[in-house]
Amino acid sequence: MRYNLLSFLGAITVIAYLQRSALGVPSKKIEGELGITSQDMGLVWLAWYAGYAVFQLPAGWIADRLGSKAALILFAVTWSALTAFVGAATGFTGLVVLWGLMGVAQAGIFVCATKGIGATFPTTQQAFAAGTLACCMAGGAALSQFVTGKLLGPLTWQEILIVYAVPGLVWAAVFALLVPRPDTPLQPVVEPQTPVAPVRWSRLFTDRNMLLLCAQQFQRAAAVALFFTWFPRYLQEKMGVSVAESGRLAAWPLIVGMFGGLTGGTVSDWLLRRTGNARLSRQGLAVMWTAVCTVVALAAYRAASAQELVILVSIAAFCGYASGVSAYATAITMGGTRVAPVFATMNTFGNIGAGIFPFVVGRLADTTGNWNLTMLLFAGLFAGSAVCWAFLNPKGTLFEESK
Repeated sequence: MRYNLLSFLGAITVIAYLQRSALGVPSKKIEGELGITSQDMGLVWLAWYAGYAVFQLPAGWIADRLGSKAALILFAVTWSALTAFVGAATGFTGLVVLWGLMGVAQAGIFVCATKGIGATFPTTQQAFAAGTLACCMAGGAALSQFVTGKLLGPLTWQEILIVYAVPGLVWAAVFALLVPRPDTPLQPVVEPQTPVAPVRWSRLFTDRNMLLLCAQQFQRAAAVALFFTWFPRYLQEKMGVSVAESGRLAAWPLIVGMFGGLTGGTVSDWLLRRTGNARLSRQGLAVMWTAVCTVVALAAYRAASAQELVILVSIAAFCGYASGVSAYATAITMGGTRVAPVFATMNTFGNIGAGIFPFVVGRLADTTGNWNLTMLLFAGLFAGSAVCWAFLNPKGTLFEESK
């Protein structure tokens, strides 16, 4: 059952990233048609990530009450419908509101997915499951960049969004019919036999390791947001490639990132089984991966051609996705029986960072005209993530009652 569930979770992850990455390739065309600036486009992406971040904890609450299956079906139908409606926007206000609401609806996907993984996979297989999802994230975004570059021209960007909405609706129907519920909704406890200690929710925002986990996620997710937002445009503006070519080239770091997610999960679980050492298998590998990201991102700043740039950024994508597996596995371990709020808190910080990044890049591009500053920001974020991992202890659960 667990691998059947994982295959469906992987499929909806591909679909979600296909949809959420759909504005990257046509961003310049959208700006021209709607009369907006690059800074405005950055605000559109910021609205998506803001909605996604703010709704993480409410989505966790819904997942706990309904169960991850029912909640995920509800979210998938809602965000797919909103993806189609975004094409109806006729100006900045409509675009920012609709895209922001789509972000709100997508907030529940990984809260539900990690809750399902925590309920069905043993600890020594959770990094592999998380790595599979990371692989599918990169795969969906790569598919979006490549396919959107091909479709733009024969179809308008509005028509592409309608096409992209269909797979999510189909998935929800099939998932509802074929997959058993991996968990059950939380029910009120009636007449407990022994006193239950109150949950210290303040630990989500005061525990040292939880704060470090959130800080690394803030920076790593901000850096990875480059692949879903500005990278095709960066190739267009900095390297002078065409729109279609930018979509093809921008897909490569994400394709390589797919293997990074799988490799990171497989190696981390293998090392945990061999050594029983979470600090080595989760923390140690994360420090290594993010340090390599920093070095190659700095090299990408000096890239002389589009091909050289894509190769270096692809290496960073591989290591960035590999390091992300440690964050997912650590959040599941720290959550214990309360994975949803722990993961939701971490992911909230991650998406705040991911939302700020495209806005800052758009503002820098408008005010300085220097798109290459993007690479320095990209490298700095991975460096900060590496520092956080160096001081983070991934052992133990956050709440005593979940041990």
